[in-house]
Amino acid sequence: MDQDPIAQRLSAAYHELPAGEQAVIRVLLDDWPFAALGSLRALAERAGVSPPTASRLFERLKFGGFAGFQNAVRDGARDRSRLLEHVTATLDPRTSSDAQENDASHDSPDHRGDADSRSDGKSRGSRADAPKTPPVASAKVRQAVDELRAGFNGNLDAVTEEHYHSAAALLAPARTVWALGGPLSELAAEYLVRQLASLRPGAHRVPDSAHARARTVLDLGPSDVVVAYDFRRYSPGTAAFVQAARARRARLVLVTDAWASPLADQATVLIRLPAAGPMAPLAHEIAITELILVATAARLTPAQRLADLDDLTQTL
Repeated sequence: MDQDPIAQRLSAAYHELPAGEQAVIRVLLDDWPFAALGSLRALAERAGVSPPTASRLFERLKFGGFAGFQNAVRDGARDRSRLLEHVTATLDPRTSSDAQENDASHDSPDHRGDADSRSDGKSRGSRADAPKTPPVASAKVRQAVDELRAGFNGNLDAVTEEHYHSAAALLAPARTVWALGGPLSELAAEYLVRQLASLRPGAHRVPDSAHARARTVLDLGPSDVVVAYDFRRYSPGTAAFVQAARARRARLVLVTDAWASPLADQATVLIRLPAAGPMAPLAHEIAITELILVATAARLTPAQRLADLDDLTQTL
């Protein structure tokens, strides 16, 4: 989802709202802007709330009701469409007067002679054969770079040094550490386990099958730690494992987004990543995980373990 001003306005208000209105915002942002363009009743049904509850959200946020909210969404979409058309026209060399003037000057006999003297046929051929990047694609990549940079900065500002040290204080002395995530965030969990296993014993991925998970939970206790990565749309499998682990008093480090993970109130250490990226926030999750690992390594003495690991790696 692009950084739409109205979507940002919904995001900013989210934590101050009642649960029913938060549910409406989650539906809107999960399917932005299309969820905003249907009927109020359809939106309320998707959020599992009554139409009056959904309507109160738009009154509270000063849109003047649902109709005013829809008008604002449509106006914003039209403005962005016009801006994109302008940017595309500006970037397209076929519509650029400067490009046309430059082409004309290079077509003059003098310039053609200079060009021939500076390049051979092979270099001219390679330039002609090179694929041309569509202007819209270039604009999208530049926008994504800006969003990725802004997302990194936003998350690094939001997650304080205290968060890293609090997580490390659990991970370093734990008897075992078990990590899991959703369909994409499981990659961050895998990264945590691979790196942590080099620093200390007892770091594991939560297994996939129900029987293996049950055997894992059976042995958990207060000296064990679960690290869960839980992002929209939140994983029922992650929630089920964490709840079972917490019932056995295992402690929880939860890395989540700015919304309302159902596990947030169970976390011993809660790390929220409020800023999104151009696509999924996996790069942000990995970056924050890296800093958690740095803080954890500072509490351990892994030099001998790392040396032994390197020796074994060379011989196996």
